[in-house]
Formats: sequence, structure tokens, C-alpha cells
Amino acid sequence: MIRVGIAGGAGYVAGELLRVLINHPEAEVKYIQSESHKGEPIYSVHSDLLYCDLQFADIDFNDIDVLFVCMGHGNSAKFLSENTVPQSVKIIDMSNDFRLKADAGEFVYGAPELNREQIRGARCVANPGCFATSINLALLPLAAAGILPQEVTVTGITGSTGAGQKPTPDTHFSNRSANLSNYKVFTHQHLGEIGETLVAAGAAEDTDIAFVPVRGCHTRGIMSDVVVRLDESLEQITEIFKRYYAEHPFVCVSDKPVYMKQVVNTNYCFISLQKSGRKLLVTAVVDNMMKGASGQAVQNMNLMFGLDEMTGLRLKANYF
Repeated sequence: MIRVGIAGGAGYVAGELLRVLINHPEAEVKYIQSESHKGEPIYSVHSDLLYCDLQFADIDFNDIDVLFVCMGHGNSAKFLSENTVPQSVKIIDMSNDFRLKADAGEFVYGAPELNREQIRGARCVANPGCFATSINLALLPLAAAGILPQEVTVTGITGSTGAGQKPTPDTHFSNRSANLSNYKVFTHQHLGEIGETLVAAGAAEDTDIAFVPVRGCHTRGIMSDVVVRLDESLEQITEIFKRYYAEHPFVCVSDKPVYMKQVVNTNYCFISLQKSGRKLLVTAVVDNMMKGASGQAVQNMNLMFGLDEMTGLRLKANYF
């Protein structure tokens, strides 16, 4: 059994991670750390886990095989600098502290659809961001085929869980309910990792992504609509996508339009392609809490420990 420790265990991402790991056939959750809830039962925060008898407690780093760091951006690097984690312990970080090459150190960027073999041999993995996951998966096949144009336009809509557990005036339910608003237009923090990922796959360094993120009025799920202009036919592009993802079990290329309910509560990304003239629309849908965060982190753990990457992640969407 893989002995698991989770640092920063009170947030949405950690809660979702717990829900997956306590049912994972090869994992045992040993420690869940939270400074603000130390000594309390897990269900005092994650109330649906009433059947789980774990408590928030400090982590014995000598008694785990893998550490998931689920702290806010900027806090992961601080936590790891203040705590000595043995070299024998693998680390999967959920923040953006180690995603960019300039900050990565020994961290491998945890996108299995690009870096599967590097992840298998890594000690430390930086889990990708949620929007970055959906947009990268929409564009990686085009970058790898050498046909991704310089200009890319993206509109992405995300659920409220993507804003974290602590409400703000813009993210509070009363503001998001029956409402839509955009934010961080052209400046979203995931653009850096998206650019580096696409370049690693074969895109030009000067690829220009115009990204408009939108706050949705739903709880979870991301839909990214990506528009590029290409001369290749829809049939040619569909073949490029299906060939690229043939060996990647969590990405499905659909012959029909896709929508969020198909993937919510799963670790899948569904992709559809539509073309009119030179304009190509690539739609990618993911669950921001699963493939966009905790599910992908468990997928990376599986790879790092030599397991089938789908272990513990064969989950069914809540369709209705």
C-alpha cells in the first residue's frame, strides 16, 4: 500500500483528493494536516466523509511514501522549505509554485498526456492548473503535429469550486448564481504554464493565446472553447487528435459536441471538433476538481508508483 500524507487538508482540492484516495485500492491515507483544524475529525470540514475516522494531524514524513501539498499558491514552496521531507518520499504539489521552468527545480510538470515517461521516473511532480489542463489538452495534438497557428483564441468557463473555499465578493454564491462574468482577461496565471507546455510539444515560442476566463454559475466543471484557423480538413484534424490520444485513456475525442455533465465527477477530458471554412473550434470539457486537480494528481501518483494510471479513477459521471 502507498502511504499518503496530505498537507493543507481543509480545502476543496484536499477534500476531493481524500474522496478518491480513501477508495483507492493501493493507497492508505495516513495523515491529513491542517493548522486551523488540528485534532478535529476530518468530517468537521468535509462533512460528507462522516464514515471516515481520520483526524487532522501533523505529518510524520518518515511514515509516508507520497506527500500531496494542497496549499494556496505561494504557500507550497514555503511549507517545503520549512519541513524536511526525506528523499524517499515522493511529492505532488497542487499549487502553481513549481509549474514554470524557472521555479521547477526537480519538479516535473505533471501533464501525463505530454510527460508520462518523465512522471514515471520523477520524485517531485507539479500538478497542472485546471484551465491549463483543459486548454493544453485542446491544443497539444496541433502543437505536436506542427500545425498550431501563432494566434489562438480561448473562452473558458469554470465552476465556483475553482475559486477555492473562501468566498470573496466576486466568487460568493449570491453573486455567481444566475450570473456570468469574466476575469483576468488576457492575464490569467495559467497562461505561463500553457505556453511552456505547448512549446515543449512543438509549438512556436511566439504562440499568442488570447484567453478570456469566465465565472460560471455552476459548481464544478470547465468548458474551454478554443478557436484557431487551419487549412487542414476536419477529417485530417480529427485523425491527428485521435492518433495523439490513442494511448492516453483519460482523453476521449467525440464525433459529436461535448458538454460538462459528461465528465463531472470523473477524471476524463472529452474533446469535440467543429470546422467552418478555415475556422476550427476545439471544445474541451473537464471537471476542474478531478482532471483539473485531484484526479490528475492521483493519476500522477499511479504513474510514479508503477501502477496502471487508471487505478482508483474509474469513476462514473453524475449525468442527471
